[in-house]
Amino acid sequence: MRKNIKTTEGIFPMPVLMIATFNPDDTVNVMNAAWGTMLDRDEVLLNLTETHKTVKNIKERKAFTVSIADSNHIKEADFFGVVSGNNTPDKFEKSGLTAIKSTNVDAPIINEFPLCLECEFIEYNDYGVIGKVVNVTADESVMDGDNVDISKVSAIAFDPYTHGYYKVSERVGEAFKDGFELK
Repeated sequence: MRKNIKTTEGIFPMPVLMIATFNPDDTVNVMNAAWGTMLDRDEVLLNLTETHKTVKNIKERKAFTVSIADSNHIKEADFFGVVSGNNTPDKFEKSGLTAIKSTNVDAPIINEFPLCLECEFIEYNDYGVIGKVVNVTADESVMDGDNVDISKVSAIAFDPYTHGYYKVSERVGEAFKDGFELK
């Protein structure tokens, strides 16, 4: 038997994305966004309102980065979601994390997060920010040869049902292969 529930934001897992920009004074700003996805093979869509400091920065600097949050930095990732850059301009400094400037876009790369998509701003519309991915970097610690090993990334996902974070780490099948057994 099935039961109706009140949650409408029910897609799980939702990624925990760290969106990083530079402020007008060149300091780093980061926000936590679970409402983001790939729009195309080289485009991201971030469902963000214009009231976010991050959106203002993206429009101004025409660039941003998207890092995948990991289980080693849950407190910092959550901090970036509960504290606004509009009210706490030094929130990145308070996190204790470090950043370098991307060589591909005018945005910071957070050193501690193992995967980072470097993006050029395309547009802002009713759905949010759209960006073109121009480069992806991965820390060597999460690599297996030339490939990213997701089990090493220790990515976290947001659970909209209970507001929890879950570690995404175990490979359970082969995409575009396992289903052929039913043919």
